[in-house]
Amino acid sequence: MTLQSSSEPRWQTILRLLRWDKPAGRLILMIPALWAVFLAAKGLPPWPLVGVIILGSLATSAAGCVANDLWDRDIDPQVERTQARPLAARSLSIQTGIAVGIVALACAAGLAFYLKPLSFWLAVAAVPVILLYPAAKRVFPVPQLVLAIAWGFAVLISWTAVTGSLTLGTGLLWGAVVLWTLGFDTVYAMSDRPDDARIGIQSSALFFGSFAPHAVGLFFLGTAACLAVMAVVISLYGSFWVSWAIALLLWGNQTRLLFNPDLPRACYGQIFSQNVAIGFILLAGMITGVLWS
Repeated sequence: MTLQSSSEPRWQTILRLLRWDKPAGRLILMIPALWAVFLAAKGLPPWPLVGVIILGSLATSAAGCVANDLWDRDIDPQVERTQARPLAARSLSIQTGIAVGIVALACAAGLAFYLKPLSFWLAVAAVPVILLYPAAKRVFPVPQLVLAIAWGFAVLISWTAVTGSLTLGTGLLWGAVVLWTLGFDTVYAMSDRPDDARIGIQSSALFFGSFAPHAVGLFFLGTAACLAVMAVVISLYGSFWVSWAIALLLWGNQTRLLFNPDLPRACYGQIFSQNVAIGFILLAGMITGVLWS
């Protein structure tokens, strides 16, 4: 991987630190938040709230990326996929990284004041999980679970921003997001297995070993099951089930590909990115399904 050119503008390097040059990772956090806000509002949320949710997910994701890179600045240079990251390549100083992270957190905090009290306190509770996830990779055998719990806060915060309360439907959507995140992030980690094993970093891909494809398949199946039960509980009809069936077929095909022991590393990233499209397919089905229910 080619490291940053010395002629790269500083603002562009900061954008790379925030991963805004790689929108898939930003969108895949935004999607669960959008699922929740549209479902909780029966398909018609206040548009200012949708804007706050979108901007909040971008700011939160940015803060999480900076925290991750600060933790991993001495590890990332040893991993092929991450060695060009600005802090790993020493393109930015630690002080700059901390300053950028504080600004991102401040933006997220400012947006959180727009939310209902329960949503605000859920946002506060999410912060330590987001900031400590990188530490989990050093001590916890399945750090993707910590990331999945962090992702799940997007559902809780967005749902309560509309209703001010949690319901059975919220819990089922939260479970779907946690399992989905475990699935797609285990896929993402599979590309780093040789490097992670060499430097002693934990991941679900290493934990499950040769059974990683089986685990991913079960996570995706569990996601589909939680979404199906949620749809029954909150009375989603018609088009949702079409989007659900498409998602299930795509997840099945992704799982099938993972059983190929000679799958090129690039394919893991492609499978991860395909989950962004799946998320938006499900979002479209949720919106039309709840409007027509």
